[in-house]
Amino acid sequence: MSSKPVVSPKVGLAAAVAAVSAGAILVRLSEAPSSVAAFYRVLFTTLPLASVAAWRYRGEFARIRSRDLAFATLSGIALAIHFAAWFESLRWTSVAASVTLVQAQPVFVALGAWLLLRERVTGRMAVGIAVAVAGMASMSLGDFLSGTAIGPRPLYGNALALAGAVSAAAYVLAGRSLRQRIALIPYVTVVYGVCALVLFAFVLAAGHPLTGYPPREWLLFAGLAAGPGLLGHTVLNWALAHLESSVVSVSLLGEPVGATLLAFALLSETPTPSTVAGGCVVLVGIYVTATVDRV
Repeated sequence: MSSKPVVSPKVGLAAAVAAVSAGAILVRLSEAPSSVAAFYRVLFTTLPLASVAAWRYRGEFARIRSRDLAFATLSGIALAIHFAAWFESLRWTSVAASVTLVQAQPVFVALGAWLLLRERVTGRMAVGIAVAVAGMASMSLGDFLSGTAIGPRPLYGNALALAGAVSAAAYVLAGRSLRQRIALIPYVTVVYGVCALVLFAFVLAAGHPLTGYPPREWLLFAGLAAGPGLLGHTVLNWALAHLESSVVSVSLLGEPVGATLLAFALLSETPTPSTVAGGCVVLVGIYVTATVDRV
C-alpha cells in the first residue's frame, strides 16, 4: 500500500495535464523538422532516466526476460511512430484537431484489446467507440467540406494525428502486462531508448541535420523533454500509484482543452465551429470508453 504523498495526487495530476497540454504549442513554435524535435524530446527525456536506472536499477535489466525485452522493443517502436506522426500532424492541421484526435488512443486500445487480446467489449464501450468515431469524422471532414479548415493540409494532418493515436494504442497494448513484471524506471528507459533510436533513424533517413540549430530551438527541445516528457508523463505515472487508473485516463481529456486554449492565447489560432463540435463529441466518446470499468 502506497504511503501518503506529500503533494496531493490531484494537484500533481492537474500540473501534469497542464505540462502535457503545452507539448503541442512547443512543437508549433519550433522551426526544426518535426522528426528532429521528436528525437530530441525523447533523447532529453531518456538521458536523466537512464542515469537513474544505471545508478539504482542496474540489476533489474539483467532480470528482464528476452520475451519481455522483445515486447518492450515493440512498444518503443510504436511510441516512435506516435511521436513522428503526431509532431508532423501539427504542421498541417490545427492544434485543436491534432491534439483531440491523437488523444483518441483509449478508443483504439479498446478495439485492439478486443481484436488482439480477446478482451470483452461491453455495450458501453461500443457506444463510446461509435461516438468517438463519429466525432473524428466530423472533425476531419466538417471544416474541409465547409472550406473553413485551419492548416495547409488539414485532412493530411488529421490522418497523421489518427495514425499517432493508433500507434500510441499499440504502445499501450505492447506494454500492457510488462509493468507488472518490470519496474517503472527500467521499463521506460528501455522503451524510450528504443524510441530514440528509431527516431534517430527517421532523422537520418530524411536527411535532416542533427546540429546547427539556434539556441531557441535547443530551449524548445529541452522544454519538450522537461515539461510534457518528465513533468507530464512521469507525474502521471506517479499519480497512478495513488489514484484510480480511470481518473488518470480521463484527466488526459483536459489536454485538448488546455492545448486549444494555449493555441488561442499564444498562436492566435481560433478553432472553427466544426472542430469544436466534433472535438466535444470525440471527448464524450473517449470519456465513455475510458470510464467503462466504473460501470
